[in-house]
Amino acid sequence: MDYRPLGRTPLRISALGLGTMTWGEQNSESEAHAQIEQALAAGVNFIDTAEMYPVPPRAETQGRTEAILGNWLARHSSQRDQLIIATKVSGRADWLPWIRDGSPRLTRTQITAALHASLERLQTDYIDLYQLHWPDRDTNFFGRLGYAHAESPEATPLLETLATLDDLVQAGKIRHIGLSNETPWGVMRFLELSERLGLARVASIQNPYNLLNRSFEIGLAEIAHREDVPLLAYSPLAFGVLSGKYLDGAQPPAARLSRYERFKRYTNPQAAAAAAAYVKLAQTHGIDPAQMALAYVLSRPFTGAALVGATTVAQLASNLAAAELCLSGELVDGIEAIHRQHPNPAP
Repeated sequence: MDYRPLGRTPLRISALGLGTMTWGEQNSESEAHAQIEQALAAGVNFIDTAEMYPVPPRAETQGRTEAILGNWLARHSSQRDQLIIATKVSGRADWLPWIRDGSPRLTRTQITAALHASLERLQTDYIDLYQLHWPDRDTNFFGRLGYAHAESPEATPLLETLATLDDLVQAGKIRHIGLSNETPWGVMRFLELSERLGLARVASIQNPYNLLNRSFEIGLAEIAHREDVPLLAYSPLAFGVLSGKYLDGAQPPAARLSRYERFKRYTNPQAAAAAAAYVKLAQTHGIDPAQMALAYVLSRPFTGAALVGATTVAQLASNLAAAELCLSGELVDGIEAIHRQHPNPAP
């Protein structure tokens, strides 16, 4: 396993991190704990969760993923300082009426309350990486294209959010801070405030990145590289589409896209055509398609880690093997040729 710097912090994270959003919905606690053990055995030291998880979000399950991880941490307290635990606070969302009275925000009061609740569920005294799950303002994220400016008078000022995070770092409850689903403007604004005012500096950005959605490269990749704010790539397999298991309209009975109709981001005809081309390319080279897709994400100079989730230990084992895969120049050329034919079909 390769270990990479978490921005300008002293931490080094495994190139593959363990994603957890199925825990408590598609995975039981015992299955989740088996995944942790399997990932650690493979050299993973980075586990990512969120107060909102599991997904799909429901009032009945909210916070369950953190609690499942917390139960494991409580039984393995001697290993806590060897792990890098990341979680996230929810931004403004009227579609989460069960989180903080239906109006989650990135205000001082709400961030503090969210952090303390996460610490309690995780059964730990500190979070290694505390991330803003999405912006508090009205802007482009979760696949939204075609920017149309809208004033957000109710949005929490970035300085209030950053100053709150800085205070929590100073209090020892957070080690480092990160962003998620953020835009180039947002990242640079946070960095400018940190530099000018001497506040905690953003260590990373967790955004979607995969062979069907390389929109991160358009504006954020250069920032990530030049400003030492590495990408923590989520959905590196495009919800499993890049494994090839959904080709030709297949609907595996236990798979996420078969069970939950809300996940449409990677299922349009253009994405299906591109996925078929990538799967064929991998098979031509005698490589597992999912491993090829993960290895490509890991090969980008702006990537700090790719977050892999799974519903079975067999899936997880296959994904973890991608850490050892080095793509040939010919294969990368093939990937780029397909990208030119099918540029970002599922942003």
